Amino acid sequence: MRPGGAREPMFNLPGSLVFVIAFLALVHLVRDIWLTAEADAMLLQALSFVPGRFTFSFNPDGIADELTRLANTGSRNAVLAAQFFLGDGHGDGWSMFTYSILHADWTHLGMNVLWLAAFGAPVALRFGTMRTLAFFLVAAAAGAGAHYLARPLDLTPVVGASASVSGMMAAALRFIFQPGAPLGKALDEPLPPELAVRVPAAPLRVALRDRRVLQFSALWFAINLLIGLFAVPLGISDAGVAWEAHAGGFIAGFLLFGFFDPPPRVYWRPQPPRAA
Repeated sequence: MRPGGAREPMFNLPGSLVFVIAFLALVHLVRDIWLTAEADAMLLQALSFVPGRFTFSFNPDGIADELTRLANTGSRNAVLAAQFFLGDGHGDGWSMFTYSILHADWTHLGMNVLWLAAFGAPVALRFGTMRTLAFFLVAAAAGAGAHYLARPLDLTPVVGASASVSGMMAAALRFIFQPGAPLGKALDEPLPPELAVRVPAAPLRVALRDRRVLQFSALWFAINLLIGLFAVPLGISDAGVAWEAHAGGFIAGFLLFGFFDPPPRVYWRPQPPRAA
């Protein structure tokens, strides 16, 4: 309950986050209901991130070797899919961002939405609309870049907002453990929720020495590595998990947080006692 008897809404996400989630859901809904299989394949080819398309321009022999390897070890469908997503071999820069709005299925979308709501909400409240949207895209590009460095010859399309979500998680680590913040030490006079997410963030050098931050980060990397290595053998995913993209988004979110964090200002000050 809020002061005065008003009820706290069950879902209290920032408007920028509601927009992102609604947009991601709408994109997948359109793909799932209205697009034919052929149209959806063309959309994937145009908007997904395919590392090999960027490599082809300066290393066509490497891509040819990859196609030969697929022909020798994979199925005919795998070769056809690789050739389809290679297309004309032209890597479109926008795909480093647009892949984040596509998802493999509703489960993939749902998991990203849940984590985005949990960790993105305090970040969005702190950043505001434009900074949040810009941060989402930068983390997506960082994820694509990390995945490319790890798999420059890969012709498997990458989709999903996981890199951006990972960036939001890392950004939240920079302030949620601070005194007065949602997971930090409680103050003598607790901050209202809207101010608790705006406490001064830990400087990078301090955050890198914070035991809670390091433990969360180590656990996060371990889980993502395990999922990336064993998703296919365990039947979690048919096409594998681009854990390198997750890592790229997380690292970018943690390191670039300061460039998006609003300038410091006084958010809260305890009221002095009244004279009798």
